[in-house]
Amino acid sequence: VQLQASGGGLVQAGGSLRLTCALTGRTASPYIMGWFRQAPGKEREFVGAINRSGGRTEYTGSVKGRFTVSRDNRNDMAYLQMNSLQPEDTAVYYCAANQEFISARAAGYVHWGQGTLVTVSS
Repeated sequence: VQLQASGGGLVQAGGSLRLTCALTGRTASPYIMGWFRQAPGKEREFVGAINRSGGRTEYTGSVKGRFTVSRDNRNDMAYLQMNSLQPEDTAVYYCAANQEFISARAAGYVHWGQGTLVTVSS
């Protein structure tokens, strides 16, 4: 399984971005898909995740109501829609996958993408 995250860039505060995670090598449907981020000098933190069917999502508190995780199993893709972005959202964003259950712990994910940089200017 390989994951490829894309869609990062520079955006002004209050703006939006949509990140895409493409899963190759296997069909995406058996996998929980998660998003994490890592800001400079900080540990990697959980952002959100979605279950296999797309019917259940979980988010960290700081992004609830602003970020939305979704997926398209037909095309083996997952998405992170980010609205009302703030400078503190600046980080490298990673997508990850596991076959067990939604977890907020990075150690709960076996497969990782390479990361895409999101920079939010004030």
